[in-house]
Order: sequence, then C-alpha cells, then structure tokens
Amino acid sequence: MVSILEVILSARLRFALATACLLAGVASFALVLRTPRAAMAATAWTPTYTAAGDLVPPKDYRDWIYLTTGMDMSYTPKAAGMEDHSTFDNLFVNPEAYRSFVATGTWPDKTVLVLEARDAASRGSINKSGHFQSGGVMDLEFHVKDEKRFPGKWAFFSYDAASGNASLLPQRASCYSCHAQHAAVDTTFVQFYPTLLPIALKKGTLSEGYLKDEAAK
Repeated sequence: MVSILEVILSARLRFALATACLLAGVASFALVLRTPRAAMAATAWTPTYTAAGDLVPPKDYRDWIYLTTGMDMSYTPKAAGMEDHSTFDNLFVNPEAYRSFVATGTWPDKTVLVLEARDAASRGSINKSGHFQSGGVMDLEFHVKDEKRFPGKWAFFSYDAASGNASLLPQRASCYSCHAQHAAVDTTFVQFYPTLLPIALKKGTLSEGYLKDEAAK
C-alpha cells in the first residue's frame, strides 16, 4: 500500500524535476541566443595578404552588408568605343565595419569595401525598358583600411584573375589622391551611400573636402 508520505514525496520530487528541467531549458535558450554573437565574432573577417603583398579576396563578400549600386559612374570620361557600354557597380562592406560606422560615423581599422562590377543588359526575358545586371563578375576592386600596414592607412587592390588574388595599386595611382580630396568620410565616397550619409552628417564626420565640394555646387 502506498502511504500518504510517499505520495507527498513523489509530488515534491516531480515538482523539483520539472523545475530543474525548466531551468535547464532557460539556460539552453540563453546559450542559443548568445551563440550566434560569439560565432559571428569568432569568424569576423580581417585582411589577409600573400607573401608578395597581394590581398586574398574574401570569398563570401556577397554575404556582407550591401551598401549601394551605381550605374555608369565614373570620375573621368569614358574610354573611346565604350560610350554605349553600361555597367553596374555593387558595393559591399564587412559587417563588423558597418556596425562600427553606424555607431561612430566613421570606419574602424580592418574595414574592407568590395566593389563588384557587372555588365548591364536591356534585352532579356520579358524586359521592355531599363537595364538589369547580367552575366558574371567583370571586375573586383577592394578598398582596405589597415593602419599599420599602409602609409595612408588605406590601400586599393584590383583583382587579378591569373593569380586569384588582388594586386596592390601603387600610392601614385590617381584613386588615392581623388579619394583623399573628395571622399565624404575617411577617404570613402559615403556621399554615394544613401543609408550612411545621414549617419555621417549626424555624427559630424564629413570631411572638409566634401563640404567644400558641396558648397561650390
């Protein structure tokens, strides 16, 4: 025969077990919530270089933060014979750099901006007007902030299909001086990034060169 004491103890045991399971479940849920942040921090991408000084391109840059797309943008006249050719330029940045910019209005060390060029087409499927991105990647360019490695903190790289890496552009290349003189924030053309320009304006990080260009319009 089962005694009343055994029933009371059994009920208390069941309650204790249920409580323990509930606490374990809460702890497991909290661990799950923390895991993505830890994993994201552990896999944060930083610039990697070959012995020759080339940049090893990030293979997953299309999983990064998309900033904007320009079409036929150029700071110099189009090359002869290319007047009727159009391209899209898609811009991505590593997530940790993006989060820092949102918080501060400027770019942290190890920022990597990726410019991906794709051909523009107008004839295809049911399209009747305008352009869409077509085919594979035509060109890849990288703007990297590595303060201890480069004299001006930033450097430009151009993808080299033969080696599979990106070659460093020399400091005498015109892109360096152009960005230094006209870029809105920290040598980057934030004036063309619609989601970031308001942040830079609010944080007061717009460059004197950019403000001067705007005043001269």
